[in-house]
Formats: sequence, structure tokens, C-alpha cells
Amino acid sequence: MFLRRVVPAALAGLLVTGCSVDVVRGAAVPGGDAPVDVTVDQLPVTGAADEPIDQIARNALADLETFWEAAYPEYFGAEYSPLAGGYFSVDSGDPDESAYPVTGIGCEGSPTAPQDVAGNAFYDPACDVVAYDRALLQELADDYGRFLVPVVMAHEFGHAMQGRFGFAASGRSILDETQADCLAGAWTRWVSDGEADHLSLREPELDDVIRGFLLLRDDVGTDPDDTAAHGSFFDRVSAFYDGFDSGLATCRDAFGEDRLFTAAEFAPSDYGSQGNAPFDDIVDWVGTTLPAFWGEAFPAAFGGEFEPPVVTGLDGEAPACPRLDDRDLGYCADESMVYVDGADLAVPAYGEIGDFALATALSLPYALAVRDQAGLPADDSAATRSAVCLTGWYEAQWYTNSFSDLVTAQISPGDIDEAVQFLLRYGVDDRVFPDVDTSGFELVAAFRGGFLDGIGACDLAE
Repeated sequence: MFLRRVVPAALAGLLVTGCSVDVVRGAAVPGGDAPVDVTVDQLPVTGAADEPIDQIARNALADLETFWEAAYPEYFGAEYSPLAGGYFSVDSGDPDESAYPVTGIGCEGSPTAPQDVAGNAFYDPACDVVAYDRALLQELADDYGRFLVPVVMAHEFGHAMQGRFGFAASGRSILDETQADCLAGAWTRWVSDGEADHLSLREPELDDVIRGFLLLRDDVGTDPDDTAAHGSFFDRVSAFYDGFDSGLATCRDAFGEDRLFTAAEFAPSDYGSQGNAPFDDIVDWVGTTLPAFWGEAFPAAFGGEFEPPVVTGLDGEAPACPRLDDRDLGYCADESMVYVDGADLAVPAYGEIGDFALATALSLPYALAVRDQAGLPADDSAATRSAVCLTGWYEAQWYTNSFSDLVTAQISPGDIDEAVQFLLRYGVDDRVFPDVDTSGFELVAAFRGGFLDGIGACDLAE
């Protein structure tokens, strides 16, 4: 599994610094006007080649050292100590054992053969080293953009910091892994704010970073208490947002045993369908729960009674309403109608992503109808983010089984992941939300806010 933390059984949670690899490290100086590549002499990476992917990793590691040198004393009350064992790069397609010491990747107490790094990036607390397969990093960069590579480095560096301040007391891997995602998010925000010396981050790249976490999640339906569990797509993304939005104090304090995780095992009956209900059942269940939910929530939030809009499926042609030309999803105020195009949106989203992509597609224009009835704008970027947030709140009710008296169905593992996937795949399409300046990163942030914090996060002020 990608980004796994290698923990020898006899040394779990311990930090051994007596490794045989000597690493000379130069100090990176923050505050330059533009990113500058760190040199090999300033930050050696054993086994690294003269390739751009190794340079990106080296730049990230140098900026991580600068970040943690200042942040560790401030947030963890002790002096920062560099990684005693250093860094290792391996080409899994053609590993050159002669490029490494006799202990391979690691140290005398915990040697690792270079070929064992294939398809992975990890931190080994026994030797205090970070190692990575540069072929994997190149694949990630090709598929999800260059900045996913620094985020991978930041995640593994986060494990190195946990080796100093302590892994989860319970030993739960999912807590360690998502906390490392949070630490990576805090560092990413630092880079985004222009503080890094060797890296820069453009806002659109954040969409690709979040998409990349889909590849790095656990398989849907696996045990969240497994010794190698990393978390669902939503769990990992949510932790990254914690760090990006709230910083290291949240990463330090918000990863106890009471943390919410959406990862769950499949029930035996779910394996065949992978938790996906038939298309028509989802339409029926959402069509039942949306008016019931808002019929109760609307008077409490806004006063007055809620008049449910008509929910319609159309194929290929938007209704004759202002601003809805060529839209695959929308709310028509003139007819009090919510619609989703079946052929161009609902059926593909259901087939490509899963049943909760369809639930999300139906909920989004419904939330715009809610805003309209509340006398709030329903056709700008703020309205879009608010509708996404309200959808997160509605789908949280599925997660807590609040609709058990209305429908004979409950949420399945991976459903909340499907909602996030829908936003990243379709939410940024002009046919869904046209003429709005909202990134996928912002849409997922809005959904997460509603799911975790409820209506108060959904910007309902006039």
C-alpha cells in the first residue's frame, strides 16, 4: 500500500538513531524571492539520480527540514532533530544495489533491500530514514500533477515527526496515517503561502493533490482497525484539510480515539454489489429523504414551511429557464423544479463512481432550491459552495442512520468517498456549475464543512 509506514514488530513506536549511514546536511534558508533547486551537496539523497523527479523530492525534503526546524519547537516543545538515517531513492525498474551501503535502505539494526522499496514510499522509525521509489513518484506526478510528490514526502516526514513526539497511543494505524496527512496539509499551506525556499504551489494544483488521495486510500470495505489501515478517501482528505486550514495545533490535538472515520468494513451482503444499490432505488430513497429532511430542517433554520420542489430527470435538454441552457443539473425557480440530466450526468456518474454520486447530484440543485426559498441567492459562487455544504450536511444524516424510519436502506462503506469524487469529477464542469469561480478543492472543503460541522458551516447569511 502506498505511503505505508514500515514498523518492525519489535520496534514499533520507537526511534533508533544509531544507523551506520552518515548524512551531511546543509541548512536551507527560507525567504527567497523565487524557488531555487537545492543542490546535492546541500541535501544528499542516497541512490538519487540526475532526474527531475529526484530533484522535486530533494526540494521538498529541504523545505520540510526548514519548516519543521521552526515548527517543531513551537508546537511540540522540543528542539527539532534531523533524520539520523537520511533519505534514500530507488529506481524499482532497475535497482542498483551498488549505490547503497551494505545495510541497503536502512541501518544495521533494520536493513532493507533496495528492491523492497518498489511501489512505495515510507518512513522506517527503526533507522529514522525516509525512502521512496522514484518510479512511483514519477507515476504520481504524471497522473496527478507535480505537487503530489512533495505531499508524499511531507506525509512520510510527518511519520518521522511522530517518531519524535509519539505515535498513536492505541497503536491504531489509521490515526497515525491520517495525522501524517494533517501534518502534510499544514506544510502544504506553508508552501502555498510562499514561505518555502525550493518549492511553489499554484492554487489549481490543489485539485490534483486531492484527486491523488483517491489512489492512496484503503480499498473500500476493508477493516479500519487493520494494522496497515490508512483511511478512506474522505478520511485522508479531511485530515489534509485539517492541517491546511487549521494548522499544526489541530494536527497535534485532534487525532485521538474519538476522531470520526468513515472507513468501514463491508457487510457480507455488500461484497457482491460493492455497496452500490440499484439506480432506481437511489432515486427513490433520495426523493423520499430530501423533502423529509428539509421539511424538518427548514423551519428550524429559516422559519416558515418548506415547499418541496419537483425532482425531474431529463435527457439531453435543459428546461427553458434562465441560465439553465446546456446545464446537466439545475434548479428552475420559475417552475420550482430540480432536475438532473440522466444520459449526460446521472447515469455516467452512477456507473463511473457509484450510487452516492447520484445521491450527490440530486442533492446539489435541491440545496439551491432551499436557498431560494430562504430568500438567498442561488446562482453565484457563494451559493454553489453553500449548496455543496448543505449537501454534506444532508449526507451526514445518511451516515448517522437518521433516515432509518423513512427508507429501508443505510449508507455503505465508500459512499462518502463517492460524493467527494463526484465533486472533483463533475462539480468543476461548466455543465454542472457554470459561470462560478470555484475549484474542486473549494468544493470538497465546503462538503467537508457541512458533513462534519452541519448547517453552521454553510454560509447562509444574506
